[in-house]
Amino acid sequence: MSEQKPASGGSVRLDVWLDVACLFRTRSEAQQACNGGKVEVNGQAGKPHRLVHVGDRLRITRPHGRRQVVVVRELAEKHVPKAAARALYEDQTPPPTPEELEQIELARAFRRSFGPRPSRAPDKRARRELRRLKGQ
Repeated sequence: MSEQKPASGGSVRLDVWLDVACLFRTRSEAQQACNGGKVEVNGQAGKPHRLVHVGDRLRITRPHGRRQVVVVRELAEKHVPKAAARALYEDQTPPPTPEELEQIELARAFRRSFGPRPSRAPDKRARRELRRLKGQ
């Protein structure tokens, strides 16, 4: 399968590239991250319409304050298989510190303590019982 090269002379919109490289699930999610200041390109705020070039260094802020650092290796405007998408960038994120690993594990344990989510919404009887327990 041939690679999708950009038609605009070696640059692609940031939000499109982030989506194609599978760094975000959707393009709109990538746009929200860019508009929210979660993506930096070469040390500057990355707006969704900014053009990305080969060699650009991206810093993406992930949940819980973690930062992912990637360098653009190839450009593509159209979706490619996930294995090929990983070849579009080089991940230079430093490994997490022991404190960060502990924080991640605490967050996981906290979510597990609530137990599994109910498979469906409560019915009329269960809603009444919940209201009674809450004192409403």
